[in-house]
Amino acid sequence: MKLDVLLVGGGMISQEVILPALFQQRRAGKVGRIIVASRRAKTIDKIRRLFADEEIEGLPNPEEVAGEESYPESYKDGLDMLGGNGAVIVATPDHLHTEIILDSVERGYDCIVEKPLCLKVDDAYRIIEATERCCRYVYTDYHKRHDLALRACQYKYRRGLMGKVLCGHAWIEERREMPLKNFSLWAEHSSSFEYIGCHYVDMFYFVTGELPVRVVAFGQKQLLKGLGKDVYDAVQAVIEWESGAVQYVQTSWVLPDSNPNLTNQGFQLTCTEGEFRADNADRNSNFVTSAGGYERFNPYFCKPYLDWDRPERDEWIGYGIDSIVQPINDILRLSEETAGLEGEDERRKRRELLRGYEQTRPLPRQALVATAVNEAVRISLQKGGEAVRLDEGLRPIL
Repeated sequence: MKLDVLLVGGGMISQEVILPALFQQRRAGKVGRIIVASRRAKTIDKIRRLFADEEIEGLPNPEEVAGEESYPESYKDGLDMLGGNGAVIVATPDHLHTEIILDSVERGYDCIVEKPLCLKVDDAYRIIEATERCCRYVYTDYHKRHDLALRACQYKYRRGLMGKVLCGHAWIEERREMPLKNFSLWAEHSSSFEYIGCHYVDMFYFVTGELPVRVVAFGQKQLLKGLGKDVYDAVQAVIEWESGAVQYVQTSWVLPDSNPNLTNQGFQLTCTEGEFRADNADRNSNFVTSAGGYERFNPYFCKPYLDWDRPERDEWIGYGIDSIVQPINDILRLSEETAGLEGEDERRKRRELLRGYEQTRPLPRQALVATAVNEAVRISLQKGGEAVRLDEGLRPIL
């Protein structure tokens, strides 16, 4: 059985991670048609040039429309094209996720969504209601969960080797090219915390299983505002978790473009019986080339290597790839184990499988955690650093 895939959004993460993962899954016989729906035909044209040897169906078609003209609902044409055994990957700007997910779920499709799931708790509950009513699988791509260094932290903590968590610190900071170039069309709808800081909020939850109860946030606007972007240069949040443990998350979007890493990042956890500390950017593997200058090489996220069987082509390896392959495998299993079933029999089997996945996967009820902290951070920033409490449903309350 093969899975046809509609990828909504053709930007950086699609070009660098998602499409290589899909092409390899197609080689492995798991994926069939690949449809890419973007707002602009010029994006489709770029993707076809980047992956000239791969078969891609693109919307809007560059041969039929102007490259700069915007088609915000091209994904709906993609849903019409997708057919029976299909899935949707949502890789649009964060503030556009909700309606695309809901449209896809209502049409009967399982989804993979780039983090965060959405930006508001109420939207997360709309997604939860739709997935439960339609018996659909919606997985948020928190790829840090597949980083073996961070999985090791979860393993030792859950096995009781580190005692009880007391506090933690995470830092994730990106070059200024992100808000000024790569995300220039939508950076003002987001922030460094919402886009990347949510990774380490999810990681604290993934490791400890605790829920957040209170958030205080601070932000600074100096550099980017002077460059015409009303965006926070940096955002910091202090998160209190249900045991009283405290996590400090430090984010920014203003590293110099000369920084050897696109992203500086790391995670630290202090517990009663131990500590974990990792630099998730500097893996002590470096290159210097005339073409690329100095490069801190991270071999673990998503990098190309010579294919073992066909060395003339690339093989993409890393936890970024693993985090796309896992939900593809899950969706295929859902299709295979419900093949031939209809009506309530099919729904009953899907519910059984989904209950199992909900224990270990970032399905909507798990993805809700980082969405709640994101919304609380945004409210705290708007209120000048006031504390925001999260109720039992993780809804933010001043």
